[in-house]
Amino acid sequence: MKGKVLVVDDDKSMVNMLKDVLEMEGYVVSTAFDGEQAIKHSQKQPDIILLDINLPKIDGIEVCERIRSCVHCPILFLSARIEEKDRITGLKVGGDDYIVKPFSIGELLARIEAHLRRETRTQEKTEFRFDNNLLIDLNGRKISFENNVIELTKSEFDIVAFLSRYPGQIFDRERIYEKLWGLDRDGDSKNVTELIRRIRNKLKEYTDKEFIETVWGCGYRWVAK
Repeated sequence: MKGKVLVVDDDKSMVNMLKDVLEMEGYVVSTAFDGEQAIKHSQKQPDIILLDINLPKIDGIEVCERIRSCVHCPILFLSARIEEKDRITGLKVGGDDYIVKPFSIGELLARIEAHLRRETRTQEKTEFRFDNNLLIDLNGRKISFENNVIELTKSEFDIVAFLSRYPGQIFDRERIYEKLWGLDRDGDSKNVTELIRRIRNKLKEYTDKEFIETVWGCGYRWVAK
């Protein structure tokens, strides 16, 4: 296997063609057809991303801006735009290369191989999750909403990391307390209720979306998309 490639383009015939070619060359290929799917698939930590600029829902430039702090692989923009300002914009937001459509398959393969040979950032990969506009950086132990960092204490972050790992699954406060801090730790599971209240208040400073839902008589769950 040469590496994992994420191909993002709203032109399905283009995506299918690139997928076939890349798989024949020995790459493992995943695909996305809009910006939201691109962000979701980027969590799988591909080795290189081929990213169209003109995407529905979220354009390629914004996709690159959102994922660049966590995705350390090369990002190659694909676009029919030939103006210099478009190329400059793509590079400024974190793109590594810019390939103008139509392009030759030979040139594309050569550029992919060249970037992968030079790639050293793969050792810096981090584990993270995207939930709408909320970014949870598990290695860096921080969360942000639309690039605004939300300051959480260690215990608050532990709860966010745990619940978001199992979206839609209900946990009572005793289970949360036990899972995060163990049965032997001195304390009270009622602290979980207070911590979740504080997490919600901090999130409300940036968004009205509810991420942690109370299921009365049962416990709490991370709201699944």
